Amino acid sequence: MVASSAEIQLILDIIGVFIFGLSGALVGVRRGLDMIGVVMLAWVAGLGGGMIRDVFLGDLPPVGITDWRLLVAVWTAGFFIFGLHPHLTEVRQERPRLRLRLISQSVQWLDAAGLAIFCVGGALKAISFNAPPIACVILGVITAVGGGVIRDVLAGQVPELLRGQQLYALPALAGSTAVVIAFETGHLSVWLIWLSVMLVFLIRMVAVLFKISIPTAMRNEGAS
Repeated sequence: MVASSAEIQLILDIIGVFIFGLSGALVGVRRGLDMIGVVMLAWVAGLGGGMIRDVFLGDLPPVGITDWRLLVAVWTAGFFIFGLHPHLTEVRQERPRLRLRLISQSVQWLDAAGLAIFCVGGALKAISFNAPPIACVILGVITAVGGGVIRDVLAGQVPELLRGQQLYALPALAGSTAVVIAFETGHLSVWLIWLSVMLVFLIRMVAVLFKISIPTAMRNEGAS
């Protein structure tokens, strides 16, 4: 069974952790944090969602504090971005708007990639723990969005999940649902797993590029 393959689960986890770690570190640089702050945001962005998932599954202690491979991946991402900080500072001094735009765009692209990988990987791990189908779908979404929510809260900004700007949770929901349906119908395979990852990434990036959003609550002009 594909879902029980330790190799593909590990590949998804390492890639997803590294990518989300990069996004968390970039947010830290954008907020002007020190080295510890940048690496901390990389850690919570890369491993936060997976740790929440593991708590729900009863897989304790979570891999986010026990698997050295994932820790190395996320720390590498954090220190790599922090090492680029002097170059980002030079861009900020010469063209500040360009610097902020580049970081924001990079975070969006990395978020899309991490979202795609984690929603699929989270659903697969839930399946391997024999969780009910609806729980597998929900845990796939939690794995994908959890780290980004914690990252944004610690950075003092409204989480991407709650802004209503472009689709965020819905692509993750589509990806984890596709994996669970494929498993329940006996059609889960390696190629379908990677196809689901690509589908989620494309949906998210199309939403970002064309500014496709879900409806948001209307605000009164005098509301604070």
